[in-house]
Amino acid sequence: MITMEHVCKSYRIAKRNAGFREACRALFHREYEVIHALEDVSFTISDGEMVGYIGPNGAGKSSTIKILSGILTPDSGSCLIDGRVPWKDRIRHVREIGVVFGQRSQLWWDVPVIDSFELLKDIYTIPDRVYRSNLEELTELLNLEELLRTPARQLSLGQRMRCEIAASLLHGPKILFLDEPTIGLDAVSKLAVRDFILRQNALHHTTVILTTHDMQDIEALTKRIILIGKGRILMDGTLEEIKRGGASMDETVAGLYRAYEI
Repeated sequence: MITMEHVCKSYRIAKRNAGFREACRALFHREYEVIHALEDVSFTISDGEMVGYIGPNGAGKSSTIKILSGILTPDSGSCLIDGRVPWKDRIRHVREIGVVFGQRSQLWWDVPVIDSFELLKDIYTIPDRVYRSNLEELTELLNLEELLRTPARQLSLGQRMRCEIAASLLHGPKILFLDEPTIGLDAVSKLAVRDFILRQNALHHTTVILTTHDMQDIEALTKRIILIGKGRILMDGTLEEIKRGGASMDETVAGLYRAYEI
């Protein structure tokens, strides 16, 4: 069970105009702007649920995921995941979650993928039997047999993303955070990733939170959508409740963005 209640998070960002004179002035009189990334965010996600967490760039999606994964500490509010406070019990918490950032890698660039997996095994202290079982299952489901001995830098984007997903699941997490997992992938790779995520949820009852701008991913994987904009939760409902008549999901979401002026 994931519960966020009245979570707020803000950042203080230094600002200055262009030019050498302004740079010198900023050394003594720095100006700051406060950005409210999250304002009074509250929601609950049940075990085994697959939820689409959507919104425009800068809406607060990544800040939410970072708080849920224990990377960030909120300014106020509470967050509990299976009874744990993510940022206070990080070591125990990270054993139960998997995180995939589409634009960042957890694979070591110049070594074969299997070496990265072995290192993750040691980091998470995965028992040998569990590691071998999970590796065999992930290798078969994601078709990784020919990729394990290849350095990450020599993989295509689609191949690397399949390896990234496997890396995030080696320790058998109960919760999976996916941040743009199919960004830049071709149609075949997207379908393969979507199919795997659905099977993972069906086989292991894995809870999935998906943030993406690809509405086809949302339609294929989730039944519930949480819409965030300007740091606030604007809508929480099912696809059927949100979708408008015969409009496509992209048209529906674009209409919501205009309606909420985000």
